[in-house]
Amino acid sequence: MGGWTASHAKRVLAGWLLLMIALGGIVAATGMNLATTYKVTGTESMEGLAVMAKRLPQAAGASEQVLFSTGGDIEGQRTAIESFIGKARKIEGVSTVTDPFAQQTRTVSRDGHHALVLVQTDSSVGEAAGEPGPKAKAVSKELTQLASATQKSSPDLTVQRGANIGNSTSIGMSATELLGLVIAAIVLIVTLGSVVAAGAPLLTAATGVAIGMLGMLVAANFIDINSSTPVLAVMIGLAVGIDYALFIISRAREYLAEGVKPKEAAARANATAGSAVLFAGGTVIVALCGLAVARIPFLTVMGLSAAAMVAVAVLVAVTAVPALLGLLGGRLAPAKRKARKSRARGWVHFVTRVPALTFLGVVAIIGFLAVPLDQVRLALPTNGNEPVGTVQRDTYDAISRAYGQGYNSPIVVVADIKKSGNPLVQVTETAGAIGKLDGVDKVSLATPSPDGSFAFIQIIPKKGQADPATTKLVKEIRDAAPGLEKRFGLENVMVTGHTAVAIDIAAKLSSAILPFGIVVIGLSIVLLLIVFRSVAIPIIASLGYLLSLAAGMGAVGAVFGWGWAADLLNVSKVGAVISFLPVIVMGVLFGLAMDYQVFLVSRMREVWLRTGHAKLAVREGFESSAKVVTAAAVIMIGVFAAFIPHGMPAVKPIALALTVGVAVDAFLVRMTLIPAVMAMLGRKAWWIPRWLDRILPSIDVEGETGPDAQAREGQDAQRPEGGDSESAPTVASGANGRSAGD
Repeated sequence: MGGWTASHAKRVLAGWLLLMIALGGIVAATGMNLATTYKVTGTESMEGLAVMAKRLPQAAGASEQVLFSTGGDIEGQRTAIESFIGKARKIEGVSTVTDPFAQQTRTVSRDGHHALVLVQTDSSVGEAAGEPGPKAKAVSKELTQLASATQKSSPDLTVQRGANIGNSTSIGMSATELLGLVIAAIVLIVTLGSVVAAGAPLLTAATGVAIGMLGMLVAANFIDINSSTPVLAVMIGLAVGIDYALFIISRAREYLAEGVKPKEAAARANATAGSAVLFAGGTVIVALCGLAVARIPFLTVMGLSAAAMVAVAVLVAVTAVPALLGLLGGRLAPAKRKARKSRARGWVHFVTRVPALTFLGVVAIIGFLAVPLDQVRLALPTNGNEPVGTVQRDTYDAISRAYGQGYNSPIVVVADIKKSGNPLVQVTETAGAIGKLDGVDKVSLATPSPDGSFAFIQIIPKKGQADPATTKLVKEIRDAAPGLEKRFGLENVMVTGHTAVAIDIAAKLSSAILPFGIVVIGLSIVLLLIVFRSVAIPIIASLGYLLSLAAGMGAVGAVFGWGWAADLLNVSKVGAVISFLPVIVMGVLFGLAMDYQVFLVSRMREVWLRTGHAKLAVREGFESSAKVVTAAAVIMIGVFAAFIPHGMPAVKPIALALTVGVAVDAFLVRMTLIPAVMAMLGRKAWWIPRWLDRILPSIDVEGETGPDAQAREGQDAQRPEGGDSESAPTVASGANGRSAGD
């Protein structure tokens, strides 16, 4: 493939360009149809919303709160507020607007300076879970105009919309994310020593990301793709795209330095480093597709979307990169430099001199970084997670100050009413019983449906949606449901509403962490067992991954739990982080950790197969790959870190966890811990039972049994052990590249 694409470079590059233009045209014609909510199936809260849509459609649509505030007595602004209510009720799609001065729906604050109005719409405006309907923008515009007119009519009155109705969807990216590309460019220039060579990975990575993003937006016309999914996919696709291109170009430059012609160098680089890229990218793809284990639709789509982005990055790397190599030719050849002492050689000698001490030191450092791990709390984002200064955040904070956080997180209880003479009494008594539970601030609304067959009760918890006390309250109401049904003649009591939906999603995502973790670790062991024909290497690689994961999650706990560096990182609200953070970070970090494992240890295995010297394999394999892996890690860290300062609230903690996780994994685990442990194990690091070796498929990741490896065998045959006390076995590369000694 590398040889063909290098010989037909213009056709290959034109093909990718035409695909990008075609996808761009489709997106321009259809627009961005991204979803704004997170949904799960099979939960009581979602079932309750479906029942509400049938039995009480007036209360099944979108809703938002409007806060009226004044420096004096809010009663003095009653005329202006009632005028707002009357006009809002006439807006098409609005079903209910509560009166804050009425006895049943009174929401005047204790200090008398505020009044809270609930605007409820039908399903034509949006769903209760938050997805906008066809009338959403029109209703939002009218409410904004009405709020502005009301405030102008009474200068002492401040009107703040919650802005949940008609909340527009956008891909939350800013110019700050471009800093990652700047960092990548600097690292590439330093590593490759050439502006032309540095520009090639950036160009191909940008091409892959553009095509992946446009393809995702096209797919959004047919399936629900959440607005945070493209940002995650871009972050991952950009990082792996640059790294994969770098690996192939670096190997091609080695061949060019040896005098190999450009097209042949492209072919050989694709056959060796390109094969490793294909395997490494496949590992990331499988890990991201593994998110389907959670059986949560939006998480599955998120994983598949990110996996598709990585797949495009891999395809671009193994086609467009060789094409550029063939097109640019000798201009990518490295300049001749004076030989100098390798820093990688000094480092690997240092960490393997007393490997046990290195092992203990690394584990101690990572253990310290993981201490805040228990501070990570999971929930879905609310308006309180929006950046300070936005309409949603300002209104959320104002309501919290005036009433308490619970007023931003109402809970809905619905039930079927058995035939009785007075459904209003049934609903009122049920609401009274629920209102006595710990954690309930007040019952804001309790009413039967117009036909008297369905109960609707809205309660205000004392704490916010992400607070454990609110989760506990939802559970208590559900536990009390059988007693309420028996006592008040009800059936099918369900807790629902946006707050309950968020709590149920968080619970389901939390329950998915363990099975997904088992799948990821199991996958890691199987893949590495196949690649490296070793029992020890997959085990230590997987344990190293767990250490990196703990460090990354510990960083999230320190920033979002303890508040460390929160202002520096522009964290708008300290507290709970997005519920799917653990599984996303587990999947992505696993794939990237296996990338570094493959690129480092495959070079070690290459030396081991040629020489049979265990310690020499560690040192020479490390030295030959450390420079490019270091550059790749720094680039990936820079790309992820650029998404922290101004990233979306859902993406920011994920970017932080991946930044720290990749840094720890690359530099502490793969480039320090792994060489030390392999040095301690010696030949045992490469041991595998004969029966297992026979049944495993053979994957030649780096062309270890190809012409290049065979050409080097003669050079290595006379090489001394270099200080390794073990005797060197006779090595014969067979069909599977196994040593005769095994």
